[in-house]
Amino acid sequence: MSGEQGAMAGPGASASRRGGDPRAVLEEVRDAIPLRSGAGDDAVGGVVPALVAAPPDAAAVAKLLAVSARHGLTVVARGNGTKLDWGRPPRRCDLLVDTGALNRIEHASGDLVVRAEAGAGLAELDAVLARAGQRLVVDPVVPGSSLGGVVATGLSGPRRALYGPLRDLIIGMTVVRADGVTVRSGGAVVKNVAGYDLGKLHTGAFGTLGLITSVTLRLHPVPSAARHVWARTTDPATARGWILALLDSQTVPSAVEVDWPVEGPIWVQVLLEGAEDGIAARARDVADLLEGAEAAEEAPPGWGVLPGRAGDTLLKLTCAPPDLVAAVQTLRTATERAGVPVAVRGSAGAGVVHAAVPADADPVAVHGAVSAARAALPRGWLTVPRAGADLLAAGLDPWGEVPGLPLMRAVKDRFDPRNLLSPGRFVDGI
Repeated sequence: MSGEQGAMAGPGASASRRGGDPRAVLEEVRDAIPLRSGAGDDAVGGVVPALVAAPPDAAAVAKLLAVSARHGLTVVARGNGTKLDWGRPPRRCDLLVDTGALNRIEHASGDLVVRAEAGAGLAELDAVLARAGQRLVVDPVVPGSSLGGVVATGLSGPRRALYGPLRDLIIGMTVVRADGVTVRSGGAVVKNVAGYDLGKLHTGAFGTLGLITSVTLRLHPVPSAARHVWARTTDPATARGWILALLDSQTVPSAVEVDWPVEGPIWVQVLLEGAEDGIAARARDVADLLEGAEAAEEAPPGWGVLPGRAGDTLLKLTCAPPDLVAAVQTLRTATERAGVPVAVRGSAGAGVVHAAVPADADPVAVHGAVSAARAALPRGWLTVPRAGADLLAAGLDPWGEVPGLPLMRAVKDRFDPRNLLSPGRFVDGI
């Protein structure tokens, strides 16, 4: 069974395949929810939606999805639109739901908890929390991202090495199902996490299981001091030795990053955070582990953001931290043989890095390089979160072989049996 056929199976599949009439939704909700026709700049992976809705609150989202479901319309959510070209293009997009008006933030500073709506920008959220000396330890890997967009794509930055990935910071979530039913999970304080863990299911699911309206997250105090320490080497074995030494040390880094450009040396970068009276000694201990180390309060260039430029093909390589350097070497060998330049940057401490391939690279060569790297990786998982239309047309599977695919499909069928939410954007056409 092909991915598309599998995704379409289940109750209501024939209605979803035929598609509904967006004009019917327009007539039912136009008085309560702003609606307009889709335009080119609303496109999701090149697919222009028939309608764009901007619900003012979560109740309006629920009403909108209930009406859309009755008419068999497919729905895709949009926050700030920074990652609409990630994943596969949807097979159809009848309705794009703009969550920009869902931007309320409720900060329970005494509990170190925040509840924020999906449309809240990470920058705005950080500013609110900073006034109380607190922070959400989620680095803005893609500047301008909304909270909902970060959760939907599962993005975590450098400090995941110490604090864990984004999904581990989520203690509650409110989601609207494809049929318009609102579902809540978790609680308002860290100790109250009763209920089914929707957070982990929806994090990284690309909006295929429900439309996230709010997320409750645990916070951490802003440390009083921070130091960046880094060193450069042209020898991958030296870089690996540094990374392992750092992870085995007592310096407790918040992040251990690797920045491996197309040309030039490999950068191993360390972030230390904590009390002012101990930060200098910890920085010296880190410097002792690295040859020719430099240190500063400010981050080195490129810290915490994805490599490459907007529109570049973006790869994601995940493996155990001790295997990371070897995995990156495998990827770079495959791309060099294909004549494709690649720049790598990400978390050596967590074993998750991204690689950028120029947007104008030959799609057949890129497809061959990704396939060769996947076949040669002894351990790890290589995906392509952002791929252009030419690369997809060349036959690239953005996700590759995915363990647990039958379970993932069963979850999709349970949450969205008619395949109305972001159809086809996720693994194997889910």
